[in-house]
Amino acid sequence: MGKTEAAKALADATGARLIRLQCHEGMDLHHALYDWDYPRQLLALRAAEGGADVGELFSRQFLLRRPLLEALEHDGPVVLLIDEIDRSDDEFEAFLLELLSDFQVTVPEIGTVKAHGRPLVILTSNRTRELHDALKRRCLYHWIDYPDREREAAIVRERVPGVPEAIAARVTGAVQRLRDEDLYKLPGVGETIDWARALVALGEDVDLGDTLGVALKVREDIERVAAGGVLADA
Repeated sequence: MGKTEAAKALADATGARLIRLQCHEGMDLHHALYDWDYPRQLLALRAAEGGADVGELFSRQFLLRRPLLEALEHDGPVVLLIDEIDRSDDEFEAFLLELLSDFQVTVPEIGTVKAHGRPLVILTSNRTRELHDALKRRCLYHWIDYPDREREAAIVRERVPGVPEAIAARVTGAVQRLRDEDLYKLPGVGETIDWARALVALGEDVDLGDTLGVALKVREDIERVAAGGVLADA
């Protein structure tokens, strides 16, 4: 959550438009850069058969701009968030090298598209795999660690208006304990906020062990915490 919020905060501070590309396995340029509006092209073909002049099928009027092309062509300041780049494959990562070097791309049917203004680009990674050195050389690296207990409690109070202080303190204390455990997936700030919201809805006296599924998303982690009594007095 912290990485994405950093991009949002940068966009707010600079008055820029935030454009987000969520990376995933198997993503190609049709998801990230551009695609063609095939239904409209089909309708144009049928209209052409009836004698209508529909122009070139592979032209701007049938082009669908995906996040990367939208960021290059936007008139005004842009923050481009390329989220979880480590989930994409090597081919897409290689494509980003050209984009981040020249801030231009080539669409074969219409030619080279240059950025109207250089966007501010944030790439986030959860380190599910290592990124190539060539891509990392084009970036300024910043590690966002978990906040300390006081900072996290302040975040909860900000994101859950009206949360009782007892719930904010209880939840952040429990999460700090969980992060000291050897778990498959440690809870992030987003889970802390969700946990606080759950306790607001259920009542602050609810047993935290009964709501572990809000903070932990792996069965083995829940079983390990429950068996170890990590939150017995929380």
